[in-house]
Amino acid sequence: MKLLKTLAIAATGLALSFGAVHAAEGQKPARNIDFSFEGPFGTFDRAQLQRGYKVYKEVCAACHAMKFVSFRNLAEPGGPEFTEEQVKVLAAGYTVQDGPNVDGEMFDRPALPSDRFPAPFPNEQAARAANGGAYPSDLSLITKYRPGWYGTFNQLFNGIGGPEYVYSVLTGYVPDDQIPEELRAEQPEGKAYNPYFANGHWIGMAQPLVDDQVTYDDGTPATVDQMARDVSAFLAWTAEPKMEERKRTGFMVMIYLGILALLLYLVKKRIWANAH
Repeated sequence: MKLLKTLAIAATGLALSFGAVHAAEGQKPARNIDFSFEGPFGTFDRAQLQRGYKVYKEVCAACHAMKFVSFRNLAEPGGPEFTEEQVKVLAAGYTVQDGPNVDGEMFDRPALPSDRFPAPFPNEQAARAANGGAYPSDLSLITKYRPGWYGTFNQLFNGIGGPEYVYSVLTGYVPDDQIPEELRAEQPEGKAYNPYFANGHWIGMAQPLVDDQVTYDDGTPATVDQMARDVSAFLAWTAEPKMEERKRTGFMVMIYLGILALLLYLVKKRIWANAH
């Protein structure tokens, strides 16, 4: 028993120190942004998800893949909830490779709702060649594997901060003339300074967002802040498309367990009422 207790204390200390080490390596904690889907009863804002998809399509999709998402997912409950006709039109705007045909050759065709989002590059080598050696990460699950802050208890109560990380990186670029002097001398060629980037301060992606870069269908002003919020929410959905369903199920389970616990207590009281 003493050995188990010692191991448990050691594991807890290791987990805490692990988070501290990552934070000490220089990544600035993400900005704490409020999203509608946070908390046990939070839900996605459908209009925001649709705006976020537009930012992804017109800005991010030029370099970043989203290989785990199909076009038909855009119409499913709990997501952007485009209509099926809208999804067909959105899919047809992409070209995918299919085949082989009767001659044994591959061919290109417009995408269908059942297709997954096509990658912008045919392979990793082509992606690196087009981006100065940097490999643009797949964005399907980025809010699940890129934490915005560290610390075991912090993440336990506040989540890992994935959407906040995406937002912070998109809005955290520092102009060259404002880079700290001690860091400016070591700036790699072709890289920008971003203190929120997880792989060090230097990021190979140039600042991707500028004001009015997209035109929102609902008339929302397309500021950098707004576009960053919208695409961060959209990527939170791609990483966890069944989040709302999971929360509803969890809430019903908690109610069931509460009622069951009450019934068990009353049964126990009834059975043992005459035993004292």
